[in-house]
Amino acid sequence: MVARAETTTPSNGQALDLDAWLAAVGKDRSEPERRVIHAALDMAQQAHREQRRASGEPYLVHCLAVAEIVHHLNLDHEAVAAAILHDVVEDTDVSLETIARDFGDDVAALVDGVTKMGHIDEIRGTGPDRNNAEFSHSESVRKLLLAMAEDVRVVLIKLADRLHNMRTLRYLSEERQRRIASETLDIYAPLANRLGIWQVKWELEDLALRYLDGEAYRRIASLLDGRRIDRERHIELVKERLQKAFEEAGIRAEITGRPKHIYSIWRKMQRKNVDFHEIFDVQAVRVLVDSPRDCYAALGIVHSLWHHVPHEFDDYIANPKSNNYRSLHTAVIGPEGKAVEVQIRTREMHEHAELGIAAHWRYKEGAHYDSGFEKKVAWLRQVLEWKDEEQSADEFVDRFKSESIGERVYVLTPQGKVIDMPAGATALDFAYHIHTDVGHRCRGVKVDGRIVPLNYELSNGEQIEVLKARQPAPSRDWLNPHLGYLKTPRARAKVRHWFKQQDRDININAGRAALERELHRLGLSVSELDKVVKKLNYRDTDSLMAALGRGDQQLGQVVSAVLNLSQPADDESLSLPSSKRRPAPRKESDDFKILGVGNLLTNTARCCNPVPNDAIVGYITRGRGVTIHRRDCANGLRLKDEDRDRLIDVEWGALPDRVFPVDIHIQAYDRPGLLRDVSALLANDHINVMGVNTYTDKKDLVARMDLHIEVTDIGQLSRILSRIGQLPNIIEVRRKV
Repeated sequence: MVARAETTTPSNGQALDLDAWLAAVGKDRSEPERRVIHAALDMAQQAHREQRRASGEPYLVHCLAVAEIVHHLNLDHEAVAAAILHDVVEDTDVSLETIARDFGDDVAALVDGVTKMGHIDEIRGTGPDRNNAEFSHSESVRKLLLAMAEDVRVVLIKLADRLHNMRTLRYLSEERQRRIASETLDIYAPLANRLGIWQVKWELEDLALRYLDGEAYRRIASLLDGRRIDRERHIELVKERLQKAFEEAGIRAEITGRPKHIYSIWRKMQRKNVDFHEIFDVQAVRVLVDSPRDCYAALGIVHSLWHHVPHEFDDYIANPKSNNYRSLHTAVIGPEGKAVEVQIRTREMHEHAELGIAAHWRYKEGAHYDSGFEKKVAWLRQVLEWKDEEQSADEFVDRFKSESIGERVYVLTPQGKVIDMPAGATALDFAYHIHTDVGHRCRGVKVDGRIVPLNYELSNGEQIEVLKARQPAPSRDWLNPHLGYLKTPRARAKVRHWFKQQDRDININAGRAALERELHRLGLSVSELDKVVKKLNYRDTDSLMAALGRGDQQLGQVVSAVLNLSQPADDESLSLPSSKRRPAPRKESDDFKILGVGNLLTNTARCCNPVPNDAIVGYITRGRGVTIHRRDCANGLRLKDEDRDRLIDVEWGALPDRVFPVDIHIQAYDRPGLLRDVSALLANDHINVMGVNTYTDKKDLVARMDLHIEVTDIGQLSRILSRIGQLPNIIEVRRKV
């Protein structure tokens, strides 16, 4: 049973009735939901019992204020509980594991998300003097906040936290007031706008202006207050005229006066370079009707009653704002010749305008928020917002194409700067993004304080630190796509350029060694390298090897050329004599195309286990059809002259979803977990292991492993051999021949 919450006394001496607070927040919620909120209150009260804010109030007052804002945003009981607990992990001894145990993983995830957002480095700059770089950084931080929050409720709780902090900002020093107000105006108010939560956006903006330009704030507030009685009388007159006209037209409407917010008036004065007295929408009314059709009917009645002010009409129903705000706005010269703004919208549009994405939460039993819908709305709003950022339609389309290809990740430097990277970027990509020299000298990377591999894939919100050597020394392995060190074209180009600048002789030797190593691993050989050089359009063999060494030429392309040039048309070492070739049309025989022969029974030779893209030759057996061998198979090379006439030219056919057996040999210095690591790597690539034979020599402690596996083609074999070769203690890995 949950303990009864006690009464807390703030610094102003007024007792805070927790029972009344619980009753208000728990209204229309089920009993189990109220128990969760009550339990969260008990935990926060105990955890924060010795803490006070700068105002002198108990810290619990802030927790309850944030939770109450979240409640008024119509969020569910988990969000309210997380709002109550949003500071306990960071500021007290309560652990995230404890919250997960007592309240479930969802509440713990919300608290963790809000805690992580609190670690983002605060931007600096005050007011309109901020430069473009700071504005760009502000946008990056806003994107980071949204990207970090897999659940948008995290952002809503953070906005509620910021709103209450702004309401109590007067207790801080003037320097902190301006810094926090600037951060609010740059980051949090635009976030509220992006999510369509206007009631939060307006209050954040007004409070920020109060501390950034107090003189302007007080002047506008004074002008609004000084004319309040006249303005209220005029608004009542407008409402009476409209209500009578709507009733005569049969339109059911709810008409209210709409308060004009100080910051929006200030912004309009700045943007249009006009005085307060030239703002037409200081006096405003809002009309709520049942349907979009009634919106336009009501607009017609308004324009029939009073003269419309030119250039002061906006149709946000037909053309919604970027945050999906929908309404009709018009300004007219109303009674007594005074201008008044009229907003017309449906009740559903109004709910969305006030609560934004939070309007999609409901407390009905069994009804939960749709996270998929939430992500789509957030992404769509971001796309729509680009229209205001790009100067032309072409720029917008180009940005849409580039951004739509893949998502982005937002990570932090140790100094707190936000770095925008393509999704899938690695730790090494990050190093090259910071600076080319940082990438060249990169020898390790720390993510949130722990060392990770260079091919570690980055995630949103992580803090990245690059560990550098004194001298640049990129590795040629970084250019191997199978190893996954570099995912961004820019970083790969930087590495290739570095190797291009190195000594030609060194590059030639490195390229030749790399090619020989790869051919050896794959069990391939090449007799006429000149043909490969010619096919790849190089002047001579040294030029090809130098290009390989520099990284300008991909090793996989050279291997493919070796395979292609080993086909029957170009390599006659094991082919039928030219007089016995039969240039008849080719016909498919299951997985193979047989030159000049009709459909025959085929099977692959177990002695060499050819796989797709291997150079192959057929051997006509007695009674078992055609056996397919690799062209460099030892058995084929040892054929007697009289048996060579039974060789026949074949090619690979269409091989949908087929796998082929292949034997690989591994040598490694023995260690615990070696076989486990090899098996896990093969399993991650969905490679089936059909047999394993392993033996360790006690003298040199070298383990020798023979594996019989299934692969789809030689490209997959090359990838898996490269990855096994990167495991600790591996001496050699190759295909058995």
